[in-house]
Amino acid sequence: MFDPTVYENLKVAFENQLYDLDTLDRKIDIINRVDRLELAVMSREFTLEFKLAEYAEVSAEIQLTASLKDLAAEILELTGETPACSLQIRFFMEVTDVAKQCNQIKKVMQQIWEPDIEPIQTISYLFGTEFPIYSNVIALSFSRKIGEEQMDDIPELIDHVLKTLTKLREVAI
Repeated sequence: MFDPTVYENLKVAFENQLYDLDTLDRKIDIINRVDRLELAVMSREFTLEFKLAEYAEVSAEIQLTASLKDLAAEILELTGETPACSLQIRFFMEVTDVAKQCNQIKKVMQQIWEPDIEPIQTISYLFGTEFPIYSNVIALSFSRKIGEEQMDDIPELIDHVLKTLTKLREVAI
């Protein structure tokens, strides 16, 4: 009998919550999905990107990863190792006034997430345009990994993502 890893159990938990919000509740639209086994380094990556239903200004991406070390610790039941995965959340939006909007974004992220690690905003634009529109990727990393003990926290985490999307949409307008 196949025994799923912590990574697979967390992946299914995120999928269930997010696909219910898409298909049943119609609160979000899932716009991209990645489910990757990286054979070169024997790692796993699962990513779902979504936006609020009817609003394309801002999107969010939840990424769950498990390295070879994470998977080996669980499968080989290594002493002193706790099976866990890395979690990162990214938000994607366009800004026109970088200084003003990026400061507003920083405040939104601090109010909703109270992060241990400050979110990183990465700005890019298409060179040569007369009035450039800047793409902003806001990355929120966590200082610790997550395991099955945090599975009950997934609905609250997704609720925080939805609140963030709503607030970032206000900044984008």
